Amino acid sequence: MRLPLLAAIALVAACSREDGSQAACSALPIGEAHLAVPGGTIWYKVSGAGKGTPVVLLHGGPGLSSYGYKPFEDLGDDRPVIRYDQLGGGKSDRITDTTLFTIGRFVRELDSLRSRLGCARWHVYGHSWGSILAVEYYRAHPDRVVSLTLGSPTLDVPALQRLARELLKNLPDSSQRAVQRAETAGRYDTPGYQAASMQFWALYVTRRPVQADLDSTLATVNASMNYHMLGPSPFTITGTLKTYDASDFLPRIAVPTLLTVGEFDQAGPELVRGFAARIPGARYALIAGSGHATAWDAREETVNLERSFLRSVDSVLAAPRR
Repeated sequence: MRLPLLAAIALVAACSREDGSQAACSALPIGEAHLAVPGGTIWYKVSGAGKGTPVVLLHGGPGLSSYGYKPFEDLGDDRPVIRYDQLGGGKSDRITDTTLFTIGRFVRELDSLRSRLGCARWHVYGHSWGSILAVEYYRAHPDRVVSLTLGSPTLDVPALQRLARELLKNLPDSSQRAVQRAETAGRYDTPGYQAASMQFWALYVTRRPVQADLDSTLATVNASMNYHMLGPSPFTITGTLKTYDASDFLPRIAVPTLLTVGEFDQAGPELVRGFAARIPGARYALIAGSGHATAWDAREETVNLERSFLRSVDSVLAAPRR
C-alpha cells in the first residue's frame, strides 16, 4: 500500500518526536574545510544561514565533483546546504587504489562527514550515481535520514544501459557504427567512439551547461574511478556497478522521497516513474526541456522543486505534537 506523501512525512515526524532525536545539526561553520577519511582527504563546503534542517548533496559520477550542484546553494536562505566532493574527484584527494572504489566506502565517508558536522539527521539529495549512494546510505543508516531526493536516479543499472542502447539509435548511423567497431575491438579511445559519446552527452546529459562549472568538472574528473565503476559510457557499462539494482529495496524506504528526472534524461522518465511507484508515498516530478543535469538545464525549476519538497517535510517535523 502506498501512503500519501503527507502521511509518510507525518509518520517520520511522529517517530522523530517520540524517540527524542533531533533533525537539525549543531551550529555549522559557514565556509570550506577538509576532512580526513580512509584513503585521503575530502573537501566540503557549508553555505546558508537558514534555520531549517540541513541538506547534503551527493554528486554524480563516480569520480566527478560537486561543481554542477552549486545552484542548490540558493536553498541557503532556508537551511544549511552541505556540498562536498567525494574522495577521488573535484577538490578532494585523487586516489587510484581500486579497493577504495566501493559503495560501502563511500557510505562510510558520507557518515564521517555527518559526524564531523554534528548532525543527528539530515536531508539527503543524491543525483545520478549519487542516488545509489543516497539509497545505500539510507539502507545502512535509516535513522539518520529525514528525507531523500533522488535526482535522475540510476537505481537499476542494467535497465539504464538498455535504455541508453535505445537512445543510441537516435545518433547518426556513422556514430552507431563507430560505437560498434569500438566495442568489438575493446578500444574506447577512438575518435569515432569519443565523438558518439559527446553527441549522446549533448542530447541526454546536459543541453545548457554552465560552461565554467563544466570545465571545472572535466578538469578534475577521476577517469580511472569512473571507468572502473561505470565504464566508458552510459551505453557501454562494463564496471563494478553493471549489475547494481535497488528495485527490490525501494518499497522499504519509509521517509518522504522526491524523484526528479529531465524530459530528455538518460535516466529515463519511465524508469524513474517506475522507481517512484515502488516507494511508499513518493513524489515524482518531470522537468521539461532538461537532460540529465537538471540543475544546469533547468536551474530555477530544479531548485524550486527541492525547496518546496524540503519545506513540506520541515513543516510537518516542526508541527507541535497533538
